[in-house]
Amino acid sequence: MKIAIYGRITEKLLPQELQGLFDKLKAVDAELFLHHDYLDYLKKQFTIEARVETHDDHNLMRGRVDYLLSIGGDGTLLETIAFVRNSGIPILGINTGRLGFLAALTVQEAVDSAVELIKTRKFSLDKRTLIKLETTTNLFGDVNYALNELTIQRTESSSMMTIHCSVNGEFLNSYWADGLIISTPTGSTAYSLSCGGPLMVPDSRSFVITPLSPHNLNVRPLIVPDDCEILLQVEGRSNRYLASLDSRMASFESGVELRLKKEDFKISLIRFGQHHFFNTIREKLMWGIDRRN
Repeated sequence: MKIAIYGRITEKLLPQELQGLFDKLKAVDAELFLHHDYLDYLKKQFTIEARVETHDDHNLMRGRVDYLLSIGGDGTLLETIAFVRNSGIPILGINTGRLGFLAALTVQEAVDSAVELIKTRKFSLDKRTLIKLETTTNLFGDVNYALNELTIQRTESSSMMTIHCSVNGEFLNSYWADGLIISTPTGSTAYSLSCGGPLMVPDSRSFVITPLSPHNLNVRPLIVPDDCEILLQVEGRSNRYLASLDSRMASFESGVELRLKKEDFKISLIRFGQHHFFNTIREKLMWGIDRRN
Protein backbone atom coordinates (compact mmCIF):
# COMPACT_ATOMS: atom_id res chain seq x y z
CA MET A 1 0.00 0.00 0.00
CA LYS A 2 1.54 3.27 -1.14
CA ILE A 3 0.22 6.45 0.42
CA ALA A 4 1.02 10.02 -0.59
CA ILE A 5 0.83 12.62 2.17
CA TYR A 6 0.19 16.29 1.47
CA GLY A 7 0.15 19.25 3.85
CA ARG A 8 1.23 22.83 4.22
CA ILE A 9 4.57 23.89 5.64
CA THR A 10 3.88 26.51 8.29
CA GLU A 11 5.49 27.90 11.42
CA LYS A 12 2.70 26.39 13.49
CA LEU A 13 3.47 22.96 14.94
CA LEU A 14 1.24 20.06 13.99
CA PRO A 15 -0.59 18.13 16.75
CA GLN A 16 1.61 15.56 18.47
CA GLU A 17 -1.17 12.98 18.02
CA LEU A 18 0.06 12.66 14.43
CA GLN A 19 2.99 10.59 15.73
CA GLY A 20 0.45 7.82 16.26
CA LEU A 21 -0.57 8.07 12.61
CA PHE A 22 2.99 7.64 11.35
CA ASP A 23 3.49 4.73 13.76
CA LYS A 24 0.32 3.13 12.45
CA LEU A 25 1.43 3.54 8.84
CA LYS A 26 4.67 1.81 9.74
CA ALA A 27 2.76 -1.00 11.47
CA VAL A 28 0.68 -1.77 8.36
CA ASP A 29 3.83 -1.70 6.19
CA ALA A 30 2.70 1.32 4.17
CA GLU A 31 5.18 3.04 1.88
CA LEU A 32 4.95 6.81 1.96
CA PHE A 33 5.28 9.21 -0.96
CA LEU A 34 6.21 12.74 0.17
CA HIS A 35 7.68 15.90 -1.25
CA HIS A 36 11.20 16.13 0.14
CA ASP A 37 10.58 19.58 1.69
CA TYR A 38 7.46 18.36 3.47
CA LEU A 39 9.33 15.27 4.72
CA ASP A 40 12.02 17.53 6.22
CA TYR A 41 9.26 19.59 7.86
CA LEU A 42 7.63 16.50 9.37
CA LYS A 43 10.91 15.02 10.59
CA LYS A 44 11.53 18.09 12.70
CA GLN A 45 8.42 17.18 14.70
CA PHE A 46 7.92 13.41 14.37
CA THR A 47 9.75 10.12 14.06
CA ILE A 48 8.94 8.53 10.70
CA GLU A 49 10.07 4.93 10.42
CA ALA A 50 7.94 3.83 7.47
CA ARG A 51 9.57 3.44 4.08
CA VAL A 52 9.55 6.77 2.26
CA GLU A 53 9.92 7.75 -1.37
CA THR A 54 10.54 11.45 -1.95
CA HIS A 55 9.80 13.57 -4.99
CA ASP A 56 9.87 17.18 -6.14
CA ASP A 57 6.70 17.15 -8.26
CA HIS A 58 3.32 15.99 -6.97
CA ASN A 59 2.23 15.19 -10.51
CA LEU A 60 4.55 12.17 -10.38
CA MET A 61 2.07 10.35 -8.11
CA ARG A 62 -0.12 9.24 -11.02
CA GLY A 63 0.05 5.46 -11.32
CA ARG A 64 2.39 5.18 -8.34
CA VAL A 65 0.10 5.96 -5.38
CA ASP A 66 -2.94 4.13 -4.00
CA TYR A 67 -4.26 6.86 -1.69
CA LEU A 68 -3.55 10.44 -0.69
CA LEU A 69 -3.79 11.70 2.89
CA SER A 70 -4.38 15.44 3.26
CA ILE A 71 -3.21 16.72 6.64
CA GLY A 72 -4.71 20.09 7.53
CA GLY A 73 -8.08 21.69 6.96
CA ASP A 74 -10.46 22.02 4.06
CA GLY A 75 -8.17 24.52 2.33
CA THR A 76 -5.33 22.01 2.37
CA LEU A 77 -7.54 19.32 0.87
CA LEU A 78 -8.65 21.70 -1.89
CA GLU A 79 -5.00 22.16 -2.86
CA THR A 80 -4.64 18.42 -3.47
CA ILE A 81 -7.08 18.64 -6.39
CA ALA A 82 -4.37 20.20 -8.57
CA PHE A 83 -2.12 17.18 -7.92
CA VAL A 84 -4.63 14.34 -8.13
CA ARG A 85 -6.40 15.75 -11.21
CA ASN A 86 -8.10 12.98 -13.20
CA SER A 87 -5.94 10.15 -11.83
CA GLY A 88 -8.76 8.74 -9.69
CA ILE A 89 -6.55 8.57 -6.57
CA PRO A 90 -8.88 8.60 -3.50
CA ILE A 91 -8.30 11.40 -1.00
CA LEU A 92 -8.73 11.22 2.78
CA GLY A 93 -8.77 14.48 4.72
CA ILE A 94 -7.37 14.39 8.27
CA ASN A 95 -8.43 17.50 10.10
CA THR A 96 -5.82 19.49 12.02
CA GLY A 97 -7.58 22.76 11.17
CA ARG A 98 -10.85 24.22 12.36
CA LEU A 99 -14.28 23.52 10.86
CA GLY A 100 -13.54 20.63 8.50
CA PHE A 101 -16.44 19.81 6.18
CA LEU A 102 -14.14 18.00 3.73
CA ALA A 103 -11.34 17.08 6.12
CA ALA A 104 -13.77 15.74 8.70
CA LEU A 105 -11.70 12.88 10.13
CA THR A 106 -9.91 13.56 13.42
CA VAL A 107 -6.31 12.50 13.95
CA GLN A 108 -7.41 10.02 16.62
CA GLU A 109 -9.96 8.45 14.28
CA ALA A 110 -7.23 8.06 11.68
CA VAL A 111 -4.99 6.29 14.19
CA ASP A 112 -7.71 4.14 15.76
CA SER A 113 -9.46 2.86 12.66
CA ALA A 114 -9.00 4.70 9.36
CA VAL A 115 -5.62 3.27 8.37
CA GLU A 116 -6.78 -0.30 8.97
CA LEU A 117 -10.04 0.34 7.12
CA ILE A 118 -8.13 1.71 4.14
CA LYS A 119 -5.81 -1.29 4.10
CA THR A 120 -8.78 -3.68 4.07
CA ARG A 121 -10.70 -1.40 1.67
CA LYS A 122 -13.64 -1.06 4.05
CA PHE A 123 -14.74 2.38 2.93
CA SER A 124 -16.90 4.04 0.32
CA LEU A 125 -16.01 6.74 -2.18
CA ASP A 126 -17.85 10.02 -2.50
CA LYS A 127 -17.59 11.08 -6.14
CA ARG A 128 -17.56 14.87 -6.07
CA THR A 129 -18.43 17.05 -9.06
CA LEU A 130 -15.96 19.69 -10.24
CA ILE A 131 -16.79 22.94 -12.00
CA LYS A 132 -14.69 23.85 -15.04
CA LEU A 133 -13.81 27.33 -16.32
CA GLU A 134 -13.06 28.01 -19.98
CA THR A 135 -11.79 31.36 -21.28
CA THR A 136 -10.11 32.53 -24.47
CA THR A 137 -7.25 33.83 -22.31
CA ASN A 138 -6.67 30.39 -20.75
CA LEU A 139 -7.01 31.53 -17.15
CA PHE A 140 -5.57 28.96 -14.70
CA GLY A 141 -3.89 26.95 -17.46
CA ASP A 142 -4.65 23.22 -17.39
CA VAL A 143 -5.86 23.28 -13.77
CA ASN A 144 -8.98 25.22 -14.68
CA TYR A 145 -11.43 23.46 -12.38
CA ALA A 146 -12.56 23.66 -8.76
CA LEU A 147 -14.12 21.39 -6.17
CA ASN A 148 -15.85 24.21 -4.26
CA GLU A 149 -16.54 27.20 -6.46
CA LEU A 150 -15.63 29.84 -8.96
CA THR A 151 -15.81 33.36 -7.50
CA ILE A 152 -15.77 36.60 -9.49
CA GLN A 153 -14.83 39.69 -7.48
CA ARG A 154 -13.80 43.27 -8.02
CA THR A 155 -10.23 44.42 -7.45
CA GLU A 156 -11.23 47.82 -6.09
CA SER A 157 -13.33 48.45 -3.00
CA SER A 158 -15.06 51.63 -4.15
CA SER A 159 -17.48 50.59 -6.90
CA MET A 160 -19.74 47.67 -7.69
CA MET A 161 -19.46 45.51 -10.78
CA THR A 162 -22.07 44.32 -13.24
CA ILE A 163 -21.99 40.60 -14.08
CA HIS A 164 -24.13 39.55 -17.03
CA CYS A 165 -25.14 35.91 -16.62
CA SER A 166 -26.70 33.54 -19.17
CA VAL A 167 -27.61 29.87 -18.72
CA ASN A 168 -27.63 27.66 -21.82
CA GLY A 169 -27.78 30.75 -23.99
CA GLU A 170 -30.77 32.22 -22.15
CA PHE A 171 -30.16 35.54 -20.39
CA LEU A 172 -30.67 35.17 -16.64
CA ASN A 173 -29.72 38.45 -14.99
CA SER A 174 -27.27 41.33 -14.79
CA TYR A 175 -25.98 41.13 -11.23
CA TRP A 176 -25.05 44.53 -9.83
CA ALA A 177 -23.00 43.39 -6.86
CA ASP A 178 -19.59 42.98 -5.25
CA GLY A 179 -19.19 39.67 -7.06
CA LEU A 180 -20.73 36.31 -7.91
CA ILE A 181 -20.18 32.71 -6.77
CA ILE A 182 -20.89 29.65 -8.90
CA SER A 183 -20.76 26.78 -6.44
CA THR A 184 -20.79 22.99 -6.67
CA PRO A 185 -22.75 20.95 -4.10
CA THR A 186 -19.47 20.42 -2.23
CA GLY A 187 -18.89 24.19 -2.18
CA SER A 188 -22.37 24.86 -0.83
CA THR A 189 -20.93 24.54 2.70
CA ALA A 190 -18.18 27.07 1.94
CA TYR A 191 -18.20 30.69 0.71
CA SER A 192 -21.66 30.37 -0.84
CA LEU A 193 -23.14 29.39 2.54
CA SER A 194 -21.68 32.46 4.25
CA CYS A 195 -23.28 34.61 1.53
CA GLY A 196 -26.75 33.17 2.03
CA GLY A 197 -26.58 30.26 -0.41
CA PRO A 198 -28.42 26.97 0.25
CA LEU A 199 -26.91 23.74 1.50
CA MET A 200 -26.89 20.92 -1.07
CA VAL A 201 -26.14 17.25 -0.52
CA PRO A 202 -22.94 16.23 -2.35
CA ASP A 203 -24.67 14.12 -5.01
CA SER A 204 -27.07 16.90 -6.02
CA ARG A 205 -26.75 17.38 -9.75
CA SER A 206 -26.77 21.15 -9.48
CA PHE A 207 -24.80 24.34 -9.28
CA VAL A 208 -25.85 27.35 -7.22
CA ILE A 209 -25.41 30.96 -8.39
CA THR A 210 -24.96 33.22 -5.35
CA PRO A 211 -24.44 37.00 -5.62
CA LEU A 212 -22.09 38.81 -3.24
CA SER A 213 -23.81 41.78 -1.59
CA PRO A 214 -26.23 42.46 -4.47
CA HIS A 215 -27.50 46.04 -4.79
CA ASN A 216 -31.03 44.77 -5.53
CA LEU A 217 -32.20 43.11 -2.33
CA ASN A 218 -34.74 40.90 -4.12
CA VAL A 219 -31.96 39.05 -5.99
CA ARG A 220 -31.44 35.67 -4.36
CA PRO A 221 -29.30 32.56 -4.93
CA LEU A 222 -30.49 30.32 -7.75
CA ILE A 223 -29.98 26.56 -8.22
CA VAL A 224 -29.45 25.36 -11.81
CA PRO A 225 -28.78 21.88 -13.26
CA ASP A 226 -25.10 20.96 -13.49
CA ASP A 227 -25.42 19.87 -17.12
CA CYS A 228 -25.96 23.46 -18.21
CA GLU A 229 -23.39 25.97 -19.47
CA ILE A 230 -23.12 29.28 -17.63
CA LEU A 231 -21.71 32.31 -19.42
CA LEU A 232 -20.46 35.34 -17.46
CA GLN A 233 -19.37 38.74 -18.76
CA VAL A 234 -18.19 41.47 -16.41
CA GLU A 235 -18.17 45.23 -16.77
CA GLY A 236 -17.74 48.23 -14.49
CA ARG A 237 -15.52 51.19 -13.79
CA SER A 238 -12.46 49.01 -13.39
CA ASN A 239 -10.67 47.33 -16.29
CA ARG A 240 -9.56 44.27 -14.30
CA TYR A 241 -11.32 41.80 -12.04
CA LEU A 242 -10.43 38.73 -9.99
CA ALA A 243 -11.46 35.15 -10.61
CA SER A 244 -10.76 32.42 -8.07
CA LEU A 245 -11.06 28.66 -8.38
CA ASP A 246 -11.14 27.44 -4.80
CA SER A 247 -8.00 29.12 -3.37
CA ARG A 248 -6.25 29.90 -6.69
CA MET A 249 -6.65 33.41 -8.07
CA ALA A 250 -6.09 35.11 -11.43
CA SER A 251 -6.99 38.52 -12.82
CA PHE A 252 -8.78 39.13 -16.10
CA GLU A 253 -9.85 42.11 -18.16
CA SER A 254 -13.33 43.48 -18.58
CA GLY A 255 -15.02 41.92 -21.59
CA VAL A 256 -13.50 38.46 -21.22
CA GLU A 257 -16.13 35.71 -21.45
CA LEU A 258 -16.08 33.10 -18.72
CA ARG A 259 -17.77 29.81 -19.60
CA LEU A 260 -18.58 27.37 -16.83
CA LYS A 261 -19.68 23.78 -17.00
CA LYS A 262 -19.28 20.48 -15.23
CA GLU A 263 -15.85 18.88 -15.53
CA ASP A 264 -15.70 15.51 -17.28
CA PHE A 265 -14.11 13.73 -14.30
CA LYS A 266 -14.83 13.70 -10.58
CA ILE A 267 -12.76 13.67 -7.40
CA SER A 268 -12.98 10.68 -5.05
CA LEU A 269 -13.15 11.37 -1.32
CA ILE A 270 -12.83 8.45 1.11
CA ARG A 271 -15.77 8.16 3.48
CA PHE A 272 -16.36 5.80 6.37
CA GLY A 273 -19.79 4.71 7.53
CA GLN A 274 -20.15 7.16 10.42
CA HIS A 275 -19.17 10.19 8.36
CA HIS A 276 -22.35 10.74 6.37
CA PHE A 277 -22.94 14.27 5.07
CA PHE A 278 -25.96 14.69 7.36
CA ASN A 279 -23.86 13.81 10.41
CA THR A 280 -21.17 16.24 9.31
CA ILE A 281 -23.42 19.28 8.85
CA ARG A 282 -25.36 18.48 12.02
CA GLU A 283 -22.12 18.40 13.99
CA LYS A 284 -20.26 21.26 12.29
CA LEU A 285 -23.23 23.63 12.22
CA MET A 286 -24.32 22.55 15.72
CA TRP A 287 -27.87 21.76 14.69
CA GLY A 288 -30.06 20.80 17.62
CA ILE A 289 -27.82 22.50 20.16
CA ASP A 290 -29.61 25.11 22.26
CA ARG A 291 -27.18 27.35 24.13
CA ARG A 292 -29.94 28.30 26.53
CA ASN A 293 -29.80 24.78 27.94
